[in-house]
Amino acid sequence: MLDFRLKVFYTVARRLSFTKAAEELFISQPAVTKHIHELEQQLGMALFERIGNRIKITRAGQVMLKHADDIFTSYRNLEYEINQLKHEQGGLLALGASTTIAQYFIPPLLAQFNQRYPEITASLISGNTEQIEQALFDKNIQLGLIEGRSKNPVLKYVEIAKDEIALIGNVNYNYGDNTTLNAADLKNIPLLMREHGSGTLEVITDELKRLKLKLTDLQIAMYMGSTESIKSYLHHAPCAAFLSLKAVQRELEAGEFKILPVKNFKLVRKFHFIYLQGQQDKLAQLFMRFARQHAEPQQL
Repeated sequence: MLDFRLKVFYTVARRLSFTKAAEELFISQPAVTKHIHELEQQLGMALFERIGNRIKITRAGQVMLKHADDIFTSYRNLEYEINQLKHEQGGLLALGASTTIAQYFIPPLLAQFNQRYPEITASLISGNTEQIEQALFDKNIQLGLIEGRSKNPVLKYVEIAKDEIALIGNVNYNYGDNTTLNAADLKNIPLLMREHGSGTLEVITDELKRLKLKLTDLQIAMYMGSTESIKSYLHHAPCAAFLSLKAVQRELEAGEFKILPVKNFKLVRKFHFIYLQGQQDKLAQLFMRFARQHAEPQQL
């Protein structure tokens, strides 16, 4: 039903590479070039221009891309609604989740979703919050899940769950004389932090501001790209880190890590679905409804 030339254009426009488009579509690069050339002849305008070894989308190509986005969304929704009439489910659902959600929150939901809708092929990519938002803008995913909430007016945010973050340390080390740490004590503890662009770092920074602390006031031992890396580091050093309790549940139960209470520090963040404002993908809506119904009660 779908004009394959439009799919070729859409893939080239997203990848800005004839070679990558050919690899993704499992056709040769000359075939990609041929399809784009035929489309340009039909439209009477160039869709791409070459700048050295790179390509750039033209104004006509940008117009084409905008309408291609709408066409592909409509096509997926058409497929979904026809399957509904046949009492079937099917299609492709591309999801993206920020790191903590991808590792600790969404896998059980995806397993249940796959059992309930085996005809739907779901995929999941992970990255920090900025990367997931960019994947939405690039139309590489239909639905994102992020920690915290940025304020991009192009995106719609729908809360799905809550998660508590606490200061976590290694049980083999002492982090102060008092049972409860205060803001001043935090300045003397080597801390591990998630990388810039992480939703976790964003909400921690906001909470520290409430305690009149800036990141520059603290001893940041290292910025790290994942919670698992931070946990591994904590096993071997007298550092501490602000981590999701969900992410360290096993280590806390095993007596490997401990919670370090901080006076006046209470951080409960929200997980949000994010999608582009406007026309929404039907499969994305289906997954959102399913997730809200099947998330563990303590997560909501």
